[in-house]
Amino acid sequence: MRAPTHESLVVMPRIALVTTAAARDLDDDLLPLAAALRARDADVSIVDWDDPTIDWSGFDIALLRSPWDYTQRAAEFLTWAEHAAALTRLVNPLDVVRWNVDKHYLGELAARGVAIVPSRFVEPHEDAQLGIDAFLAMHADAGEFVVKPAIGAGSRDAQRHARAARGDAVAHVRRLLDANRSVLLQPYLDCVDEYGEIALIYFDGQFSHAIRKGALLIRGADSTSALFAPEQITARTPDAAEQDLARRALAALPFAQPLLYARVDLIRDDAGTPRLLELELAEPSLFFAQAAGSAERFARAVLARATTHLVTD
Repeated sequence: MRAPTHESLVVMPRIALVTTAAARDLDDDLLPLAAALRARDADVSIVDWDDPTIDWSGFDIALLRSPWDYTQRAAEFLTWAEHAAALTRLVNPLDVVRWNVDKHYLGELAARGVAIVPSRFVEPHEDAQLGIDAFLAMHADAGEFVVKPAIGAGSRDAQRHARAARGDAVAHVRRLLDANRSVLLQPYLDCVDEYGEIALIYFDGQFSHAIRKGALLIRGADSTSALFAPEQITARTPDAAEQDLARRALAALPFAQPLLYARVDLIRDDAGTPRLLELELAEPSLFFAQAAGSAERFARAVLARATTHLVTD
């Protein structure tokens, strides 16, 4: 009797695409990814991270897609992630998720030589007024600046403030501090209004595609209370400087490389130089609609990761 081939012993994985009830109809990547995985015979379930009936040990891989309410429930979400990671293969891994959901990582990357948007944090035990005064003293030319929570996504609870109206900014910071949330202060870089943001997306360490977002924080507008602010998205080809900064940012990560997925968000300063706005390594939109074939590319990367440990001897 002929022995079974190596290929015949590959078991297609059971994959959980992890979202949350409020995001199911907002995640434009969710259904295209599920379809691309199912077209390759994967067993795919779309599940909510906080559903207590889910047995996470029943999946070979739990792929974080859109658990976008975690910013308001960070401690609960990280407790869940630790639980899920003990029962299945969480991607990106737990240590990456813990590190990336809190924007304090920007200071670590800056210390490693990555050109970030200048950033200062105000902690819950600190005074809001003193924190803003110290920040503005460091950025005398900043006519406007941004206040955002250190654990936040989709521009929720983020707002653009005029230097001349710092009282409103102090009240904003104080609200976040009173909720025991650390605050990130950054100068508003005017080039964003013209050039927007650029997001470079990588699958398994390889560049896939890029998009441009229009400016999200409008002068005089209140912060959004939705899961994320409305976005204007178009396809974009990154230039050499943008690609170089993205590679430097990923190379500076304190984790084994490559990660299954990564999104690098950049903006340009007043000199036109790219700067890192943030890294999205836990639950990023991947903008499949702006890049033909990208859902299929990502599905292949997911399956390559998921099936390696399912091959039997």
